[in-house]
Amino acid sequence: MGEKYDKLKSEAEKFGYYLNPDVEFVESLINNIEVNQERYGYGACPCRLAAGKKEKDLDLICPCDYRDSDLIDYGACFCALYVTKEVLDGKKELTSIPDRRIKELEKKKDVKKMDSIDLKYPIYRCKVCGYLCARDEPPEICPICQAGKERFERIL
Repeated sequence: MGEKYDKLKSEAEKFGYYLNPDVEFVESLINNIEVNQERYGYGACPCRLAAGKKEKDLDLICPCDYRDSDLIDYGACFCALYVTKEVLDGKKELTSIPDRRIKELEKKKDVKKMDSIDLKYPIYRCKVCGYLCARDEPPEICPICQAGKERFERIL
């Protein structure tokens, strides 16, 4: 196993996530994330078509915004880099995973309608780990997962 694999595995497990047990497959995904890092300046998911503009692809930066929902619904994220404990232990089979991105982008249009609620501070959510904060601006770095400010979304 390579150094990059070991580092990613350690980081994932630190936050309660598991990597796909197929080490060769995971190393291939890591390499392709690095290709996207070099190509675009950010590590977009290699299993989706990136626009090449960070502001349009924030939801696709690994770990993508859809990872947790996919893990709950299917036992793995869309590219199968991350899996649940049940999959890791062989108690659940991997199946094909539909891409929920289009549906989620439609939902975001509906969330904008909720801006009429009068709060003292806006509420921001880290799209990587779900951390919530009520303040004028999101933090520069998420105190939970260390994601950058650009990975936060205003939810209220």
